[in-house]
Amino acid sequence: MLFRIATRRDLPAIIALLSDEQAVVDPATVVVDEAYAQAFEAVDADPRNEMVVLDEGDGTVLGCLQLTYIPGLGRHGQERALIEAVRIRADRRGAGLGRTMLTWAIDRARARGCTLVQLTSNKRRTEAHRFYASLGFVRSHDGFKLPL
Repeated sequence: MLFRIATRRDLPAIIALLSDEQAVVDPATVVVDEAYAQAFEAVDADPRNEMVVLDEGDGTVLGCLQLTYIPGLGRHGQERALIEAVRIRADRRGAGLGRTMLTWAIDRARARGCTLVQLTSNKRRTEAHRFYASLGFVRSHDGFKLPL
């Protein structure tokens, strides 16, 4: 297995992972519309964003996450990393792939010079919260969202 920056051909598999957390969705059934294609191209073209996939070694995508590097004046101007869209394929959970993937992402952020890694998770994802806590993440803030 290997971690790599996603390519356009991975987009159906990424969308499949994000579309249903409880089931394995066949990427061949996913419709990649213009909105998905444009969003992927924007992430791919932005040097502060990385869409990362966990590849079984044969091109099969088992997991994904997005890393966004955020410059800021807080924390004495130190850069932070935001991790989003974390998924492991439903039939491969429980084997340590998520832990390996998050550890890889944290190490990547550290190597870039980030001094903080942050993420948000839907309040209903209690199993994910336990998982993040087991990696050392601490609930330190409340998040707010405003749909536009």
